[in-house]
Amino acid sequence: MRNIVFDVGGVLVQLRYGPFIEYLAAAGADVRDLRTWAAVVGLEHHESGKLSGARFLERVATSAPQALDRDELGQRWLDMFAPDEQMIALARGLMGDYRVFLLSNVGDLHWAHLDENYGIAGLVHGALPSFAAGVIKPHEAIYRAAEAEFGLDPAETVFIDDRAPNVAGARSCGWSAIEHRDIAATRAALAALGVRVPGAAGGGA
Repeated sequence: MRNIVFDVGGVLVQLRYGPFIEYLAAAGADVRDLRTWAAVVGLEHHESGKLSGARFLERVATSAPQALDRDELGQRWLDMFAPDEQMIALARGLMGDYRVFLLSNVGDLHWAHLDENYGIAGLVHGALPSFAAGVIKPHEAIYRAAEAEFGLDPAETVFIDDRAPNVAGARSCGWSAIEHRDIAATRAALAALGVRVPGAAGGGA
């Protein structure tokens, strides 16, 4: 392995979207089925760069029958992340021996917030957010875009993501992939692929 690609949300930062959903529900939005709600407000279009952050928040606001303060709505949309310091340290620790990248389903607002608060864009050797790629995981095109952007050989690349469909998407492109559940399991899975894991005695070659 030469290349290690990390997802961001659910891997390097934890998502705390419960308070945001509760805020919308209190305003009368129908968020019982989040997949349906996401389709109505155009989340995939937002994360693939086809719908600006401002326009996306307008759609979110209109999904609730009660009027929402736009500034508060925007702040609540941004305030849903908590960095996983152990996973961030793992990504940084791998950079001495490997080429380390980020590949994330994310819109422009969240990406700017993550970069401003956590320096996410400069954390590793390179990053490809989905809104810049124009497509989201698990579509094949985003993995191919990452290969072109970073010069990745699929046979030398491992992807770490917390969602099974995204892991399957990477594998279908010839990448190795790990479904992240916790840092211990992810470190063990990397070691099983021969990755020299920082802090692990006798790491693989």
